[in-house]
Amino acid sequence: MPEKSTLLIGLVSISDRASAGVYVDRGLPGLTEWFTAALASPWRMAQRLIPDEQSVIERTLIELVDIAGCHLVLTTGGTGPAPRDVTPEATLAVAHKVLPGFGEQMRQVSLKYVPTAILSRQVGVIRGSALILNLPGQPKAIKETLDGVFAAVPYCIDLIGGPRIETHEEVCKAFRPKRA
Repeated sequence: MPEKSTLLIGLVSISDRASAGVYVDRGLPGLTEWFTAALASPWRMAQRLIPDEQSVIERTLIELVDIAGCHLVLTTGGTGPAPRDVTPEATLAVAHKVLPGFGEQMRQVSLKYVPTAILSRQVGVIRGSALILNLPGQPKAIKETLDGVFAAVPYCIDLIGGPRIETHEEVCKAFRPKRA
């Protein structure tokens, strides 16, 4: 299949300690596992493991979208209220459009599992022709969140000019309006 029709997903795990080798990152494997099970159409990934530094996060998001050509970028980690949690600020700083519904829905999904989901500051944005979503940091929470919001992602990617995404319906059924 031509490269243009292959979805390129940027996966970014944001953690000071994991990026310094203090412990093994679990965000990137969690994301990879979910996409391997969920996607039926061709896809590739570009992975990054970086510290909680706003300028580093901004540069990484810009590089993945503007240079690498990712259609979808997912971050994991750095969305809480702690002083070092700056993923939403970095994401908003590089955004061209904000999609508030993604953050709202991600928190609603997480509230089914933990009352502290109200502390999350996840956002969804468009940069150029890419969708960027901030996810929680733990593999279980990543899966729960993706299970709850990914149905809308394929149509969003359609609308911004990306490749058509097909899913394995037993994992996640992509929703598209009948006219799409």
